Amino acid sequence: MSTTATTVITPGTWSIDPSHSTVGFAVKHMGIATVRGEFTEFEGALTAGETGVLAVDATVQAASVDTKEPQRDEHLRSADFFNAEAHPRFTLVSTSVTQPDEDSIRVEGRLTINGVTNDVVLTGDVLGADVDPWGNERVGIELRGQISRDDYGMRFNQALGSGNMLVGDKVKMSIDVSLVKQAA
Repeated sequence: MSTTATTVITPGTWSIDPSHSTVGFAVKHMGIATVRGEFTEFEGALTAGETGVLAVDATVQAASVDTKEPQRDEHLRSADFFNAEAHPRFTLVSTSVTQPDEDSIRVEGRLTINGVTNDVVLTGDVLGADVDPWGNERVGIELRGQISRDDYGMRFNQALGSGNMLVGDKVKMSIDVSLVKQAA
């Protein structure tokens, strides 16, 4: 597998700027509506080598879930879903990162949620690079993917009279990050 070098993500370590980034998700509720949420505490880095090969390593604090509904957030932190007390962090460690061109990126990796690790594929766009007013090099990336709740041991659900389930199994992930190049 080859990786095409890019001129946007130059060699070095790029850290997520959490104040300009979002880690979000969306899941069906009762089969008729979509509930969206995000995590407010996360960190991570992307490493680019001289050959353009990239690596991604990220951590999300499970208890930082925010769906704008405190009672639902508490339920998501419970053993029915994230089991945040026993497994306080989600982790993503890349096994392969490719950039077919300067505008796209594909991350294959191992995602751990609720103490369960599975393979995941995230695809997305490299939005561009610039230097901020303080002289920091930045690059923006949007990633999307989908996982199954069941694959991560989150089996809480209830069948409805319509045949729909209370909570959908498929969870869409959206990760929008501004990365800052670290000093060498």
